[in-house]
Amino acid sequence: MSRAMAEAMLEDAEPKPRKPGKVKRCSFAGLGLHDWLSEQCRSMGLTQPTPIQQYCIPPILRGHDCIGCAKTGSGKTAAFALPILQKLSEDPYGIFCLVLTPTRELAFQIGDQFRVLGKPIGVRDSVIVGGFDMIRQGLELSKKPHVVISTPGRLADHIKSTDTCDLRKIKFLVLDEADRLLEGNFGPDLEVIFDAIPTVRQTLLFSATITDTMKELQKVSMSKPFFWMSKAPVVTVEQLDQRYCITPAQVKDAYLMHIVHQFCSEDEKRSVMIFTSTCKYCHMLAIMLREMGLPCVSLHSLVKQRTRLAALAMFKSNQVRVLVATDVASRGLDIPTVQLVINHNIPASPKDYVHRVGRTARAGRGGMAISLVTQFDVQLIKAIEKLINTKLTEFKVDEKKNVLPILNEVALAKRQAEMKLEELDFGEKRAINKRKQMILEGKDPDEEEKKKHKLLKKRRREHQKGEGASTSTAPVS
Repeated sequence: MSRAMAEAMLEDAEPKPRKPGKVKRCSFAGLGLHDWLSEQCRSMGLTQPTPIQQYCIPPILRGHDCIGCAKTGSGKTAAFALPILQKLSEDPYGIFCLVLTPTRELAFQIGDQFRVLGKPIGVRDSVIVGGFDMIRQGLELSKKPHVVISTPGRLADHIKSTDTCDLRKIKFLVLDEADRLLEGNFGPDLEVIFDAIPTVRQTLLFSATITDTMKELQKVSMSKPFFWMSKAPVVTVEQLDQRYCITPAQVKDAYLMHIVHQFCSEDEKRSVMIFTSTCKYCHMLAIMLREMGLPCVSLHSLVKQRTRLAALAMFKSNQVRVLVATDVASRGLDIPTVQLVINHNIPASPKDYVHRVGRTARAGRGGMAISLVTQFDVQLIKAIEKLINTKLTEFKVDEKKNVLPILNEVALAKRQAEMKLEELDFGEKRAINKRKQMILEGKDPDEEEKKKHKLLKKRRREHQKGEGASTSTAPVS
């Protein structure tokens, strides 16, 4: 990210940085929020603000820019949504606020929270992400909703290709999961967006992890934005029971099947998220689970957007109790019923582990995370323990009693899953990687493919016209 971009993001705040310290817990009204917002929080079961809400809401209400960093499940969305809604109620117009987020699912979730919290004032929001018709989205934007929540790629497409997206009067720019937005592949799209928004605005950055890029923002900004970072010695919550399970690599899937089956059979209301590293293995695990009688859905970047949303809705409503996902689902998603997160593979980055296990034990609830550890993962586990300042405890499985009896069944289910993947051409790595890259950039692969075909057709027509013209003017022998 360029220095100029960093300066542009946070150049207008009033310089009153504060450091986090010990303060007495107070009510939402005590933070300066209007009665209707406090009442709306109470109706949702939010009785006391979380630390990030308590520290960040007052300076945002006073007009400061803000960088907020706290562990997952700490209420970051409400920390920016509540003061924005209050300011909107005082001067309602559209488009008042722009929220950028790296994933589509998180965009819809943020939209839901704005809608619920802003119900008393009839807030209108619009979620602009890939996978949906651009013309309809353009019509939504032309109606000037109060809040626009978008992925960078799709919003940049609207700015470049239509005149319906007028962001010249926004008062708030929010970057949720800011570390991923600033350090990912979103740079070109962010530049397009920053050119379309006013320099006089409030900029709010929120994330679960602090990065060098975010630290640099604080340094280069002339405004000295309000900066708050949780001082907790660990980056995972106390209510999270973190375990590891030693398993030979060749029978890891059998261990997984046993743990999932045991967990689900103990309580029919429990739900499980399984994280794995690749789209292919994610899809295969989901098929394996279904072959073994465990209904589940999968969530990864190669699934079409409508299917992803439908799968997420089924999991949230407890219609299915198992979700297999890649790291596309590891950030921000709040699914209250998740009691267990299983790491089928250990992520190479300890911070990715933090985001994954943060899908459970949220907002004061308990939860468990089990990481399947092979002989190749020992150093990765040590790096994770160093980051979270916590020793993982062992989750023991009786291999002879619980794993060996199901080995053949699991092997058969895996073979059937592999055959189905072959039928789907899941092994075409080049196409897969290209599609993943587009999604990381906030673009919709299906629509990009349509654009490509339209462009090819146009070029063919132009070429044919050119050939026809040259033929008609050629001399007759």
